[in-house]
Amino acid sequence: MSETMTDYTTLFRLDGKRALLIGAGGIGREAALALAAHGAEVICADKDPLTAKATAADTGGEALELDITDAAAVHRAARELGDLDVVVLTAATNVRKGILDYAPEEFDRVVALNLKATFTVLQAFGRGMVERGTGSIVVFSSVRGFVVEPGQSVYAATKAGAIQLVKTAAAEFGAAGVRVNAIAPGVVETPLTDQIKNDPGWYRAYATKGALGRWSKPTELAGAVVFLASDAAGYVTGSTVMVDGGWTAVDGRFTPPA
Repeated sequence: MSETMTDYTTLFRLDGKRALLIGAGGIGREAALALAAHGAEVICADKDPLTAKATAADTGGEALELDITDAAAVHRAARELGDLDVVVLTAATNVRKGILDYAPEEFDRVVALNLKATFTVLQAFGRGMVERGTGSIVVFSSVRGFVVEPGQSVYAATKAGAIQLVKTAAAEFGAAGVRVNAIAPGVVETPLTDQIKNDPGWYRAYATKGALGRWSKPTELAGAVVFLASDAAGYVTGSTVMVDGGWTAVDGRFTPPA
């Protein structure tokens, strides 16, 4: 095969790559399975060691207990893990309350995980990638980084902030050959959305908001992770991939007559 030709059959393969998956439950578990299925060696990190171990067992990878709100622990993990080709951050939290009802400690908790810890992960693991001159970092944002609803003020602000951190990291790390991107899911069937799923009207309203008329499954986010981690996305950086079923494309929930 000529050196100028690309082998498209291996474009999405991750053989020989070491990937760190932070947030090993729900969407993170499926992302870890997908990365492993494409050949990556996956380190499954989670604040809950049982979650990390369960996902690691399913991927044949390594488990790591890691609280990313502990900056010192994150920087220590970056040093101890050594060379990484891929870092995927899915961990996040939400307190659904109106602005007038939000407590300062709730604000601090959401910001600490969703925004400050995102910065810490970019800084700690980005440093090694920049020094090596290669790597891909994928951060999970949300449609709430673009559109909001009552009760989502702090969560939405952190998810919008995460997108701006991703863009800035892409700009700063790009000259070294390191790519940084975000994924913005819409509404996903996970245990964290039980409150909504248990309310038929609420569930239906979310399902019909997007173009596909249904919620997504965690498995449907995994493809975007593999794409951004792989050579298939070799010229993609500073981007936010919308995996929202058309949520941000559709104007309102009413379908007017044609």
